[in-house]
Amino acid sequence: MNKQIPPICRVGAPRVGAQVEGARKGRPYESPWRWTAFSLLAISLLLLSSCSKSPVKADSSPSALTVGVAKVTRKSLQRQISLSSELVPFQEIDVYAKESGFVKNLYVDYGSRVQAGQLIATLEIPELEAQLQEDQAAIKNADNEVSRAEHQLERYRAQYKVLHLEFTRLNGVFQSQPGLVAQQEVDDAQGKDLAAASQVDAGESSLDAARSELLVGKAKLVHDQTLFSYSRITAPFAGIITQRYANLGTLVQGGTNSSTQAMPIVKLSQDDLFRLVIPVPESSVRYIQVGDPVDVRVSALNRAFPGKVARFSLDVQADTRTMHTEVDVPNPGRLLMPGMYAETTLTLEAKDNVLSVPLEAVNHVADQTTVYVVNSAGKVEDRVITLGLQTSTDGEVLSGLAEGDLVIVSDRSGLRAGEQVRPQAVQMLQYHGGQ
Repeated sequence: MNKQIPPICRVGAPRVGAQVEGARKGRPYESPWRWTAFSLLAISLLLLSSCSKSPVKADSSPSALTVGVAKVTRKSLQRQISLSSELVPFQEIDVYAKESGFVKNLYVDYGSRVQAGQLIATLEIPELEAQLQEDQAAIKNADNEVSRAEHQLERYRAQYKVLHLEFTRLNGVFQSQPGLVAQQEVDDAQGKDLAAASQVDAGESSLDAARSELLVGKAKLVHDQTLFSYSRITAPFAGIITQRYANLGTLVQGGTNSSTQAMPIVKLSQDDLFRLVIPVPESSVRYIQVGDPVDVRVSALNRAFPGKVARFSLDVQADTRTMHTEVDVPNPGRLLMPGMYAETTLTLEAKDNVLSVPLEAVNHVADQTTVYVVNSAGKVEDRVITLGLQTSTDGEVLSGLAEGDLVIVSDRSGLRAGEQVRPQAVQMLQYHGGQ
C-alpha cells in the first residue's frame, strides 16, 4: 500500500527565477545553494519527527556467545572392532595316491566340482594285480589242504573206532572169563587203540593248521585287495578341483613313504564353507564368544556376508599379543573364492535404550569426566559425569545427566561456568561400520 507523503516531505529547493526576481526588486542576492542546504536540513528534521512510525531502541544488554549444543537422548549403543583377513577354504588338501602306480584314467580337471566319494582317477598297479592272483592261488591251495586233512582225519577216526572196539571186546572177555584170552593179546589191542587215538589227535591238529593257513591266505587277499582298492582315487569331501598335477600315464609314488618325493594328483578345496582367521587384540579377547555374529564385507564383490565365531585358540600369542580366532562364512551361492580379502566387524558390547551423550561434548580433566551443560537460564554449567559403554561417537551416561539436557559440542576453550550463552542445536554425524 502506498502511503501519502505529508506536504512537508515534498519541500524542494527554491526556483531560480524567484531568486532573480528578488534581485531585480532591490533585495540582496542569496545563493540558491544556501536555500538548498537549509531545505535539506529542515526536511531531514521533519522526516525524523513526522515520517517515522516507530523509533529504534538501542540494545544495552551485552551480546551472548552462540554455542553449538546437542540433546542428551536414549539410543542403542554398540562397541565394535573391525579386522581384515583373507578367506581360506574350510578344508583344502592335496590328493595323493596311497600306492605307487601309473595314472590310467583321470576324470577331473581345473574347476571340476566333485561330491564326496566321487571317483577322481584310477591307477594301474601291475604288481598288486599279480599279487592278487597269487593270493587267490594260495587260498585255493589252502582250501585243498583243508579238504585233504579232513579226509585223513575221517580215516583216522574210522581206524580208531575199529581198534577201540576190538580192545574193548578182548578186555571184556579177559575180565569176564579169565584164561580164555591171553594177556598179550589184550595188551596188543590196547596199544593199537592208543596209537589210533593219537593219529586222530594228529589229524585234528593237521586240519586245524590247514584251516589256519586258509584263513591267513584269505586275510592276505583282503589286505592286497584293500591296497588295490587304493588304485581308485576318490574325493574325501565335496568341493572343487583347484589344481591338477598329473596326466594320463604319469607314474605317481605312494604318499605314505616319506623318503620319496611323492607328487599329488589334484588339489581339492571345499568351497561351500570358508574360514576367516582374524587376530583379535588382547584387549578385546574377553568379549569374544563362540557363536557371536560377525559381519563379513568383501570389497571385491561389494557385498556383505553373515558369519559367526566358530572357534578360537584361547591362547594369546606372545609376539603379536593377539588371539587366533576363526569365523565360519557359509558360501551357498559359490560367490566367495579362496584368497579374497574381507573385512570383519565384531560386536564386542551392545546395550539398548541407554542414556547417551556425544563424545565431542566430553572433557577429561585429571581423573574427572565433565561436560558443559546449558541450563534453562541460558548459562553454562560444568557437570561431572560417569561414562559406561563408549562407541566411536557416543558414550553411555551412568550419572550426571538427564534426558533432554543440552550439552555443548562446539569449541569450549573460552567458556566459563556461569557464562551467558545462546544455544544453537547442531546435527551430530553418525559413523557406521567404521566408514
